[in-house]
Parts: sequence; structure tokens; C-alpha cells
Amino acid sequence: MYNPKSHKAEEFICHEEVLDTLSYAEQNKNNVELIDKILEKAKLGKGLSHREAAVLLDCEDAEKNKEIFELAEKIKKDYYGNRIVLFAPLYLSNYCVNGCVYCPYHAKNKTIPRRKLTQEEIKKEVMALQDMGHKRLAIEAGEDPVNNPIEYILESIKTIYSVKHKNGDIRRVNVNIAATSVENYRKLHEAGIGTYVLFQETYNKETYEILHPTGPKHNYAYHTEAMDRAMEAGIDDVSLGVLFGLELYRYEFAALLMHAEHLEAAFGVGPHAISVPRLRKADDINPEEFDNGIDDDTFAKIVACIRIAVPYTGMIVSTRESEECRKKLLHLGVSQMSGGSKTSVGGYFNPMPEDEDSAQFDISDRRPLDEVIKWLMELGYLPSFCTACYRHGRTGERFMEICKQQQIHNFCHPNAIITLKEYLEDYASDETKKVGAALLLREIETLQDEKIKQIVKDDLQKIEHGERDFRF
Repeated sequence: MYNPKSHKAEEFICHEEVLDTLSYAEQNKNNVELIDKILEKAKLGKGLSHREAAVLLDCEDAEKNKEIFELAEKIKKDYYGNRIVLFAPLYLSNYCVNGCVYCPYHAKNKTIPRRKLTQEEIKKEVMALQDMGHKRLAIEAGEDPVNNPIEYILESIKTIYSVKHKNGDIRRVNVNIAATSVENYRKLHEAGIGTYVLFQETYNKETYEILHPTGPKHNYAYHTEAMDRAMEAGIDDVSLGVLFGLELYRYEFAALLMHAEHLEAAFGVGPHAISVPRLRKADDINPEEFDNGIDDDTFAKIVACIRIAVPYTGMIVSTRESEECRKKLLHLGVSQMSGGSKTSVGGYFNPMPEDEDSAQFDISDRRPLDEVIKWLMELGYLPSFCTACYRHGRTGERFMEICKQQQIHNFCHPNAIITLKEYLEDYASDETKKVGAALLLREIETLQDEKIKQIVKDDLQKIEHGERDFRF
């Protein structure tokens, strides 16, 4: 039976409830009266249930779909303004014991070059990322208890935080590693991680077990219940995601929202972020062999409906997607994106040709970070390297309370201005500096609190004279 408060995977992601939801949405996709009621509820900015959101996703009425997209854009602005947080992935190791059929790291792949970074190599990778301007990383590693034990991950986190190169430092390390124990999650929490990230890949249990035929990841319940164990261990910022293209997207959409509802019901804190990756080509992976790929228009509607259903969550799109697609998604709900990314182990510092062969997936947006920053500013967005909430303890329930009241602007907007100024001073090209200088002048004037505005102006002057790391 469906029970969002349960800690059992097959009860909070109940297969029958998903199927009932999809049936309900199919029956009501042209029910304009019901769709209007759902939209009126959504306009309150408090979110929707998975069943209500599924109706919007299935809606076929062109006029109502226009309203859905417009509402998604409004909710995004109300909660997150024009800020876009930047980050980069850092791949530590591609050794893996799992048999995931959609990932080139799978244990049976004998063609991919296997590599694991030493701590000295990690330092060089981090310095290369700092020289780009990054302040926030998401570390990635395959599941291998021999090559990538928790001790290696913990040592790597310590190394990353220790590197102070020129004016650069990494201020937040998010962690994307395989599902693990409460004890190990507690160790990660004590190491000072930001968000724990784990993609479900697919919520359909039968499909999940087929796609993960061997290895620890085959255990559907253990994987799906990972966020519960992370929360129990004290990690209150967790990030969900599915890999669109593995299963029917309507199923994944409903189940993903059910997972968010479960975290709210069981812990009082929903997901800090939701990622929306799509299956991409890799070393021995051909996405055309999977039957459930989605086009850009469907993808955009999924993003819009997630934004409406879970208005408080951050939404992440990576360099898997093209510049054109990312531009469209920015309007509809995305609040975080990677830039200048490499998805191979050792891809940043002095990359070798064979490093491309070890990439986890092909990148579509290959622009350097500076070009992405300039592009965002020209589109009217405020690039942000802010990590202040995490560093001031505004995480979990405390962050969500502020966010749901649409008050994070009070912290995040001035912090975004300050961190962008750091980037412009230390890393930007001359052309990007010109665009940024004009943007900062406009953004400062949007600050309504005169005291905050003056503090920001003072901090910007100090940054110009060499001081760093100011935050609200």
C-alpha cells in the first residue's frame, strides 16, 4: 500500500500508486475544469501532489500548456529570481563493480581506460578548477569497495578543501557516490559535505533490476532508501534525480515527485535539488538501444511541471544538454548548471587524448566556463558562485523554511553579486568583465534594503582591493 511516511521503498514508491496516477492523468488530460483548479492551486506557490502534477504533464490543451509554462517561469522567478548557481563535476575514479547496462563504467567494460586519482592528482585537478573560477564541486566515483572505499572519498574531500591556490578555494563539496550505510553517511556529514546526490536512474523496480543485473546496485530497496539513511545520519541536504530515457518518462515523473513527498512526510525536508539528466552516448553505450528517449519539447514540459510541483527545490541541468536546450530550460525552472565540465577522470589538469575515452557520457555544451558566464549575463541572468547558506548552517529544514517563504532573495541575491564580482576580478576575460560590470550596476539597484545595498557596495570595493570571501 502507498504510504509516503513509510521508510520502505516499495511503500513510498508504490508501483500501483504510480500506475493509478498515470491512469488518472490520462483520463483527465483534457479535463479543462480540473486543469484550471490545479493551476489555481499551483499559483499559490505551495506545490502540487504527484497526481495533480501528472495531469498537467499530460495536458494536451495548447492554451493551458502555455499557462503551465508561464506559471513555471513565474514560480522560478518568485523563488530563485534570476540567479543561476554554477558548479563542476570532479571525477575521482571510474573503477566500478556494478553491471549497469547504461553506464560505461560497468564492470564488464574492458575497453574503457580505468583510472583513480591520487591525492596529488586531485590537488592539481582542483587547482585547474579554481583557475577556471569554480567554488563548488560535485565529486563522482564508481562503486568499488577496494579501489574507492569510503576512506578514499573522505581523504579526497579533505584534500579538496585544503587547496588554496592564488585567490581560489573550493567552498562546497557535494558528493555523488553509491548508496551506503548510515555510518558512512555520518562520516560524510562530519567531513563537511554540502549536498548528497544520488540518482535513482529509474523508479520502476522491474526495470531497475534488469538495468542493474549485477553488483551491489542491483538491490532496489537499498538504493531507493539511501536518502532516508543519509537523513538519519544528519545530512539534511539531499538531491534526487532520474536518468530520463531508461523508462517511460511519465512513470519516472510521478515516482520522482512521490520521492520528494516522502522526504517531506518522513523528515519534514524535501529535496534540496532535483536533477534532470537524459541518457547520452558514452564509450560502449548507445542511447538508441533504449526505447524511452524524450524530445526537447517533452523534456521542457517535464522541467516546467517539476518546478510547479516542487517550487522550493533547486533544479539542475548539466552539460549533457546543448546550449539551446539549456537556454530554454533556464526560463522554465532550472536554477543550477554545470559549466566547463569534464566527465572523465583527470580531465581538467593537462588532459590527455585517452581521457576523453574514459568519460562517463558525451558532453553537448563544451563551452569554457567564461563563455557560459558571459552568455548567462547577456541573457539577463546573475551567475552565482555562492556557498553561504551551507557555510552558515542554512541547510535542511532551516533553508526550506526560508525558501518556502520566498525569502532566500535576502541572502542569495547579494551573495550572488559578491561572488560574481570575485569571478570577474580573478578569472574573467576582458569582454566578460565589461558585460559583468554593467550587470552588477543593474543588480545592485534591485536590492531593496538600503543597508544591505551599502554593505554590498562596500564589499565590492574591498574585492577590488584584493580582499575575498564576503557573505551574508
